[in-house]
Amino acid sequence: MHDVAAAAGVSQATVSLVLNSASGSRFSEDTRKRVRDAVTQLGYRTNAHAKTLREGVAGMIGFIGDSVATTPFAGAIIEGAQQRAWEDGLLLLTVNTGGDKELEAASLDAMLSYRVAGVVYAAMYHRELDVPDALTGVRAVVLNSQDRAGRVPSVAPDEVKGGYSATRRLLKAGHSRVGLINIESLESGLPAAVGRYDGYCTALQEAGLEVDPDLVRFGTGGEEDGYKYAMELLTGPKPPTAIFCANDRGAWGAYQAVSDLHLSIPQDVSIVGFDNQATLAPFLRPGLTTFELPFVAMGRRAVELILQEAEPDGRVELMDCPLVERKSVTHPKEMP
Repeated sequence: MHDVAAAAGVSQATVSLVLNSASGSRFSEDTRKRVRDAVTQLGYRTNAHAKTLREGVAGMIGFIGDSVATTPFAGAIIEGAQQRAWEDGLLLLTVNTGGDKELEAASLDAMLSYRVAGVVYAAMYHRELDVPDALTGVRAVVLNSQDRAGRVPSVAPDEVKGGYSATRRLLKAGHSRVGLINIESLESGLPAAVGRYDGYCTALQEAGLEVDPDLVRFGTGGEEDGYKYAMELLTGPKPPTAIFCANDRGAWGAYQAVSDLHLSIPQDVSIVGFDNQATLAPFLRPGLTTFELPFVAMGRRAVELILQEAEPDGRVELMDCPLVERKSVTHPKEMP
């Protein structure tokens, strides 16, 4: 740092403040450029080990997840967290546990021994989970799930609002018989299943419509259940003119059922999905109108809470799921 200061014609203190982007420090752009140019010319790098000893934390944030390397959504959620960490000069130390509790414990122990600035504890689907005791007293945020004990702050999608908005999209198109193929039973307590169902019911009731149990099915989120239950709904005595599939894989199955019944989307039945699965939703024919889980935004927000030194107050921040409009929704056909 002494060499950088000499090359830039500034003090060592100025070099330190510029390189650490210290709040409240005001330097001209010319001064900043001279420091950055000297750093580049001399190949200077901060001594990370010394910085950890001096400040008590490393320039890293831990990110630990159950399947961060094996799901279609993983890249987006990690991207958001990594972007936000990098904006403050921090790296993201990512570990995929595959649900292995021994690996999780060992990974957390290693992260904490490195004195990471905090830990994002992520799950690849929205549920209530038990946060490891090792995170007690550490800056931590649960991502895409909720802490069952209500101790650690959580960032998750707003499932109720998502289910409400999806159903409203179909009601606004003129449909009054709207089916639902959910991803789990209500008894499961899965926030995504319960929340999307509650939003569906609220939207119907606001429109002056009763929730018809004959138009609701509870599957397990797979393409097979989407096919099976769409078949049941569309061959019943009073078939729906629209179906809200609570995930895109279920919608994929529903598309196949519609095809096998020699019907068409959206002329005979409109379909709305949920997830905006990048490897699926845009490639269905017609493209699937769906709601996007805000993984990039959630990843950013989780890291932001750590950087803001959020208190371990168990708050749950819910984030909006934006509509992605494609071609699977239109008004219902006129009845003869």
